[in-house]
Amino acid sequence: MTDSHAASSFESDPVVLHAPRSPVGAMVFASPHSGRVYSEDLTGWTRVNLQTLRRSEDAFVDALFADAPRFGAPLIEARFPRVFVDPNRAPDELDADMFDPPLRRGAGEPESSRAAAGLGVIARLAADGRALYTGRLPAAEAQRRLDRYYRPYHALVRRELDAARARFGRALLIDCHSMPSASARGADIVLGDRYGASCSRAVIAQAEAAFREQGFAVVRNRPYAGAFTTEHYGRPATGVEALQVEINRGLYLNELRVEKLNGFGAMKRAINVWIAAMSELDGAARSAAE
Repeated sequence: MTDSHAASSFESDPVVLHAPRSPVGAMVFASPHSGRVYSEDLTGWTRVNLQTLRRSEDAFVDALFADAPRFGAPLIEARFPRVFVDPNRAPDELDADMFDPPLRRGAGEPESSRAAAGLGVIARLAADGRALYTGRLPAAEAQRRLDRYYRPYHALVRRELDAARARFGRALLIDCHSMPSASARGADIVLGDRYGASCSRAVIAQAEAAFREQGFAVVRNRPYAGAFTTEHYGRPATGVEALQVEINRGLYLNELRVEKLNGFGAMKRAINVWIAAMSELDGAARSAAE
């Protein structure tokens, strides 16, 4: 097990809510891929070494956004590793042939491209393309992981979004991620709104401006437009919006060793400035609604 998390705590709390003393806006932050608690209950299934497993993390993204509660917004932290259970996939994005007996899909239901590529809700491959398992997993293991880790995470996301909408009339989910520098295509930040489907123009425009004002190179939707989370929760017509934020890992992380660089502190301060700017937009939206 890595990090300072205790095993007993993890077993009772694979998902953690960092709540503000008093919610002051509609934003809800979530970090689905920064989990770094490698319990025997998960690592016992693979022979891949820990260092390789950790390269699948959006490492320390939870720490970058850790001050969100100071700005009055909850932060939801998945502590389990995404290499074993990926909350940013649909629960049925499974490679049926990974399991024994093979899982059934509905008649005529195609396999998702992500599952086919080995990166479904229960991945077949590590970040470097290495097979995670030497054989098939028991079909019951898929259900256990979904029940133990995946569903509690999404239940908490839904609860916090519903609470924000009930309190403020709207909710905005900020889905927090990082991207390998090799895939960033020169961008420091990639903002994903499913090409305008998951949040308003005002939200993504403010998000982009608040990063650009700090000197970051920002692009929208390429190469990351958002996956299950933004697609599933981002329904502006219902009062719930979702924005995915991808940070270039090269800005704060030694990607090979999965260790913080000296620039981590500066990146965290920049994130706080960004959260403050988004909070100002949030307050303006509430005032206009009133």
